[in-house]
Amino acid sequence: MTKLALITGASRGLGYALALKLAPEYHILAVARTVGGLEDLDDEIKAKGGEATLAPMDLTDRDAMAHLCRSVFDRWGGLSLWVHTAIHTAPLAPAWQLDQKDWQKSVDTNVTATGYMIPFVAPLLGEQGKAVFFDDQHGGEKFYGHYGTTKGAQIALAKSWAAETEKTGPQVQFLEPQPMCTGHRARFFPGESRDTLATPEAEAARLRPLI
Repeated sequence: MTKLALITGASRGLGYALALKLAPEYHILAVARTVGGLEDLDDEIKAKGGEATLAPMDLTDRDAMAHLCRSVFDRWGGLSLWVHTAIHTAPLAPAWQLDQKDWQKSVDTNVTATGYMIPFVAPLLGEQGKAVFFDDQHGGEKFYGHYGTTKGAQIALAKSWAAETEKTGPQVQFLEPQPMCTGHRARFFPGESRDTLATPEAEAARLRPLI
């Protein structure tokens, strides 16, 4: 079986940087909505001598994700690795002023999509594969109603999966990135100096040996 890594949220930020670090050891299956970012990633992976398959689609489209995972089984037989970096970060706001469109998008992306992706991906990983999630807990903190609630729910679900598969596999791993100069971070702190933050490339280099 080809050593295949599924990267959800691969068109920018940490997902993009980790895809580059994992190639060419892995064939990268890159999922994201931003076609331009995926094409840039493909160019960089090929320049390193690696290979990628691009899947420009919305993680919240359940039918599309089901079709993708079925296609993975038909073409490759399974996955070695799933790195889940896709996230929606709504701007910070008081709980009583939550924007309902952002709330729904946060729930759909951060919670609901994880709820069907785990059942879709688990059989592809089998007993020997690994899934990687990125812990960034802000549940209960002021102004983090959108993100803290839904990110916390995502990690809680993944931790249940980890406990259930501890002895049987697949391995479910949790990593904690340092604050990074990404577009997601800028939505929280638009006036923050980017000079004080880690780059996604530096964090990918730090985290890659742990995966």
